[in-house]
Amino acid sequence: MGFEPAPAAQSLDRAQTGAEGRVVGVQAPAAQPDWGRWLAEIGFLPGERVSVRARSLGGDPLVVRIGTSTFALRRAEAACVQVQALP
Repeated sequence: MGFEPAPAAQSLDRAQTGAEGRVVGVQAPAAQPDWGRWLAEIGFLPGERVSVRARSLGGDPLVVRIGTSTFALRRAEAACVQVQALP
C-alpha cells in the first residue's frame, strides 16, 4: 500500500479562482519585512483553509477568503503566502 505524494506548494497569487488550499507558510520579501507579521495577524497561519474568490480585471487585487474572513490582497502580498491545494 503506497501513499500519494503531497501536492507541491505554490504561492497564493498563482492559485486558481475558487480552488481550496491550506496555508503552509508565509515568507515576506526583504523589502517588506512587516508583511509576514501583518499577514499572520489577519489569519494567514499554517493550517488555515484559504481560497481566491475573485480577481479584479487586471488581476490585482485578489479577493481572498481565509477561515471565516474575506480580504482584498495585492498580488505581491498574496505571493508571500505558500499554499497547498486541497483535493
